[in-house]
Amino acid sequence: MTSTTDNGMRSAYRRRVDRADWAAMANEMDALGCAVTPQLLTAADANGLTRLYDQGEAFRSTVHMARHQFGEGEYRYLAYPLPAPVDELRHALYSHLVVIARDWSEKLGRPAPWPDSLDEWLDMCHSAGQKKPTPLIFRYGAGDWNALHRDLYGELVFPLQVVINLTRPEVDYSGGEFLLVEQRPRAQSRGTAVSLPWCQGLVFTTRERPVRSARGWSASPVRHGVSVVRGGSRVTVGIIFHDAT
Repeated sequence: MTSTTDNGMRSAYRRRVDRADWAAMANEMDALGCAVTPQLLTAADANGLTRLYDQGEAFRSTVHMARHQFGEGEYRYLAYPLPAPVDELRHALYSHLVVIARDWSEKLGRPAPWPDSLDEWLDMCHSAGQKKPTPLIFRYGAGDWNALHRDLYGELVFPLQVVINLTRPEVDYSGGEFLLVEQRPRAQSRGTAVSLPWCQGLVFTTRERPVRSARGWSASPVRHGVSVVRGGSRVTVGIIFHDAT
């Protein structure tokens, strides 16, 4: 995938990603299955992506959630080529997240098929028939919500993904907390709710995370969703690192 940005802009997105405390974020991922990033987008980026939602040519498909019993609201899958901020962040984030992904697989005694670069990984996805881009933009109004789910899309799955808030909590909307529900081994489920700051992201597990057990490490299944938006309009962009069939 070729970026549409010049070197200066590309460096700006990567600098924001690289200056995160990735060791601390990895520890938080190990403890909770999610971690909040520093600011990833500028206000101009966030406003531009929010306005993009109404430009149909930028998207490959639209999903009305109630129609599929996914919740209430709407989301749209972006088409290739991706908007520059999404494309650049997808590449920059992957180079850090693949380290966590490999560590988790080692703990669980599983293979770690993810190569060093996102382009190599996407080539693997496309060779396996997973060719549809998966980054997407969600738009929720008052009363909308997202049911608990996991974003898998095919046999090849990257175990981490990122959601970035394009709107201001308690200014543009209220409610709409991001939810994670973890099914713990031989225990009741645990829930985590996060109110995402504007232009910041949340890294979270796509499917499961390793947790310590009496016999070493076990895989703890995790699903994610969004609580009911009580007022206003909530818009986010989701960055998924495997493509879809």
